[in-house]
Amino acid sequence: MNNRWATTIALAAVVALGTTGCTFDAEIATNIPYEPSDGAGTTVGDIAVRNALLITDDGDRLNLVVSLVNTGDENRAVTIQWESGSGRESERVVVDGQSTTSLGGPEQEQIIIEGVDVTPGALYPVFFQYGDEPGSELQVPVLDGALPEYELYVPEADPESTD
Repeated sequence: MNNRWATTIALAAVVALGTTGCTFDAEIATNIPYEPSDGAGTTVGDIAVRNALLITDDGDRLNLVVSLVNTGDENRAVTIQWESGSGRESERVVVDGQSTTSLGGPEQEQIIIEGVDVTPGALYPVFFQYGDEPGSELQVPVLDGALPEYELYVPEADPESTD
């Protein structure tokens, strides 16, 4: 009789372990890092590039919408580079120590990428770098102003093209 109880308990333990044991080494999905927004991000030294988006109306003029977070104490001059119709172009943005600089909003500095032909929904490469830190090329999503939250970020038409 004792042998039967021991066998039953052992069998129950094996069944319980067999049905739940496969999750012992499984990666927990909520611990996997991801970008919880429409934009993309990367880190270059002390600079965290957050929620980078390109907003366009016609695919020819793109407004870079991004937040640059400086986690260091020193000011950093961040170089942002991209390929346009006329070649490699760049802009420098100074981000004060322990602060955030946001670009692309209606009341903020805007970096307009022109002379390209990009379809909304595509990814466009933008390079971020400062000082001697190795830079990072980020594949930035291109969106249009169809959603109300992006209407204010669509770049105005090029005044030179409205002759």
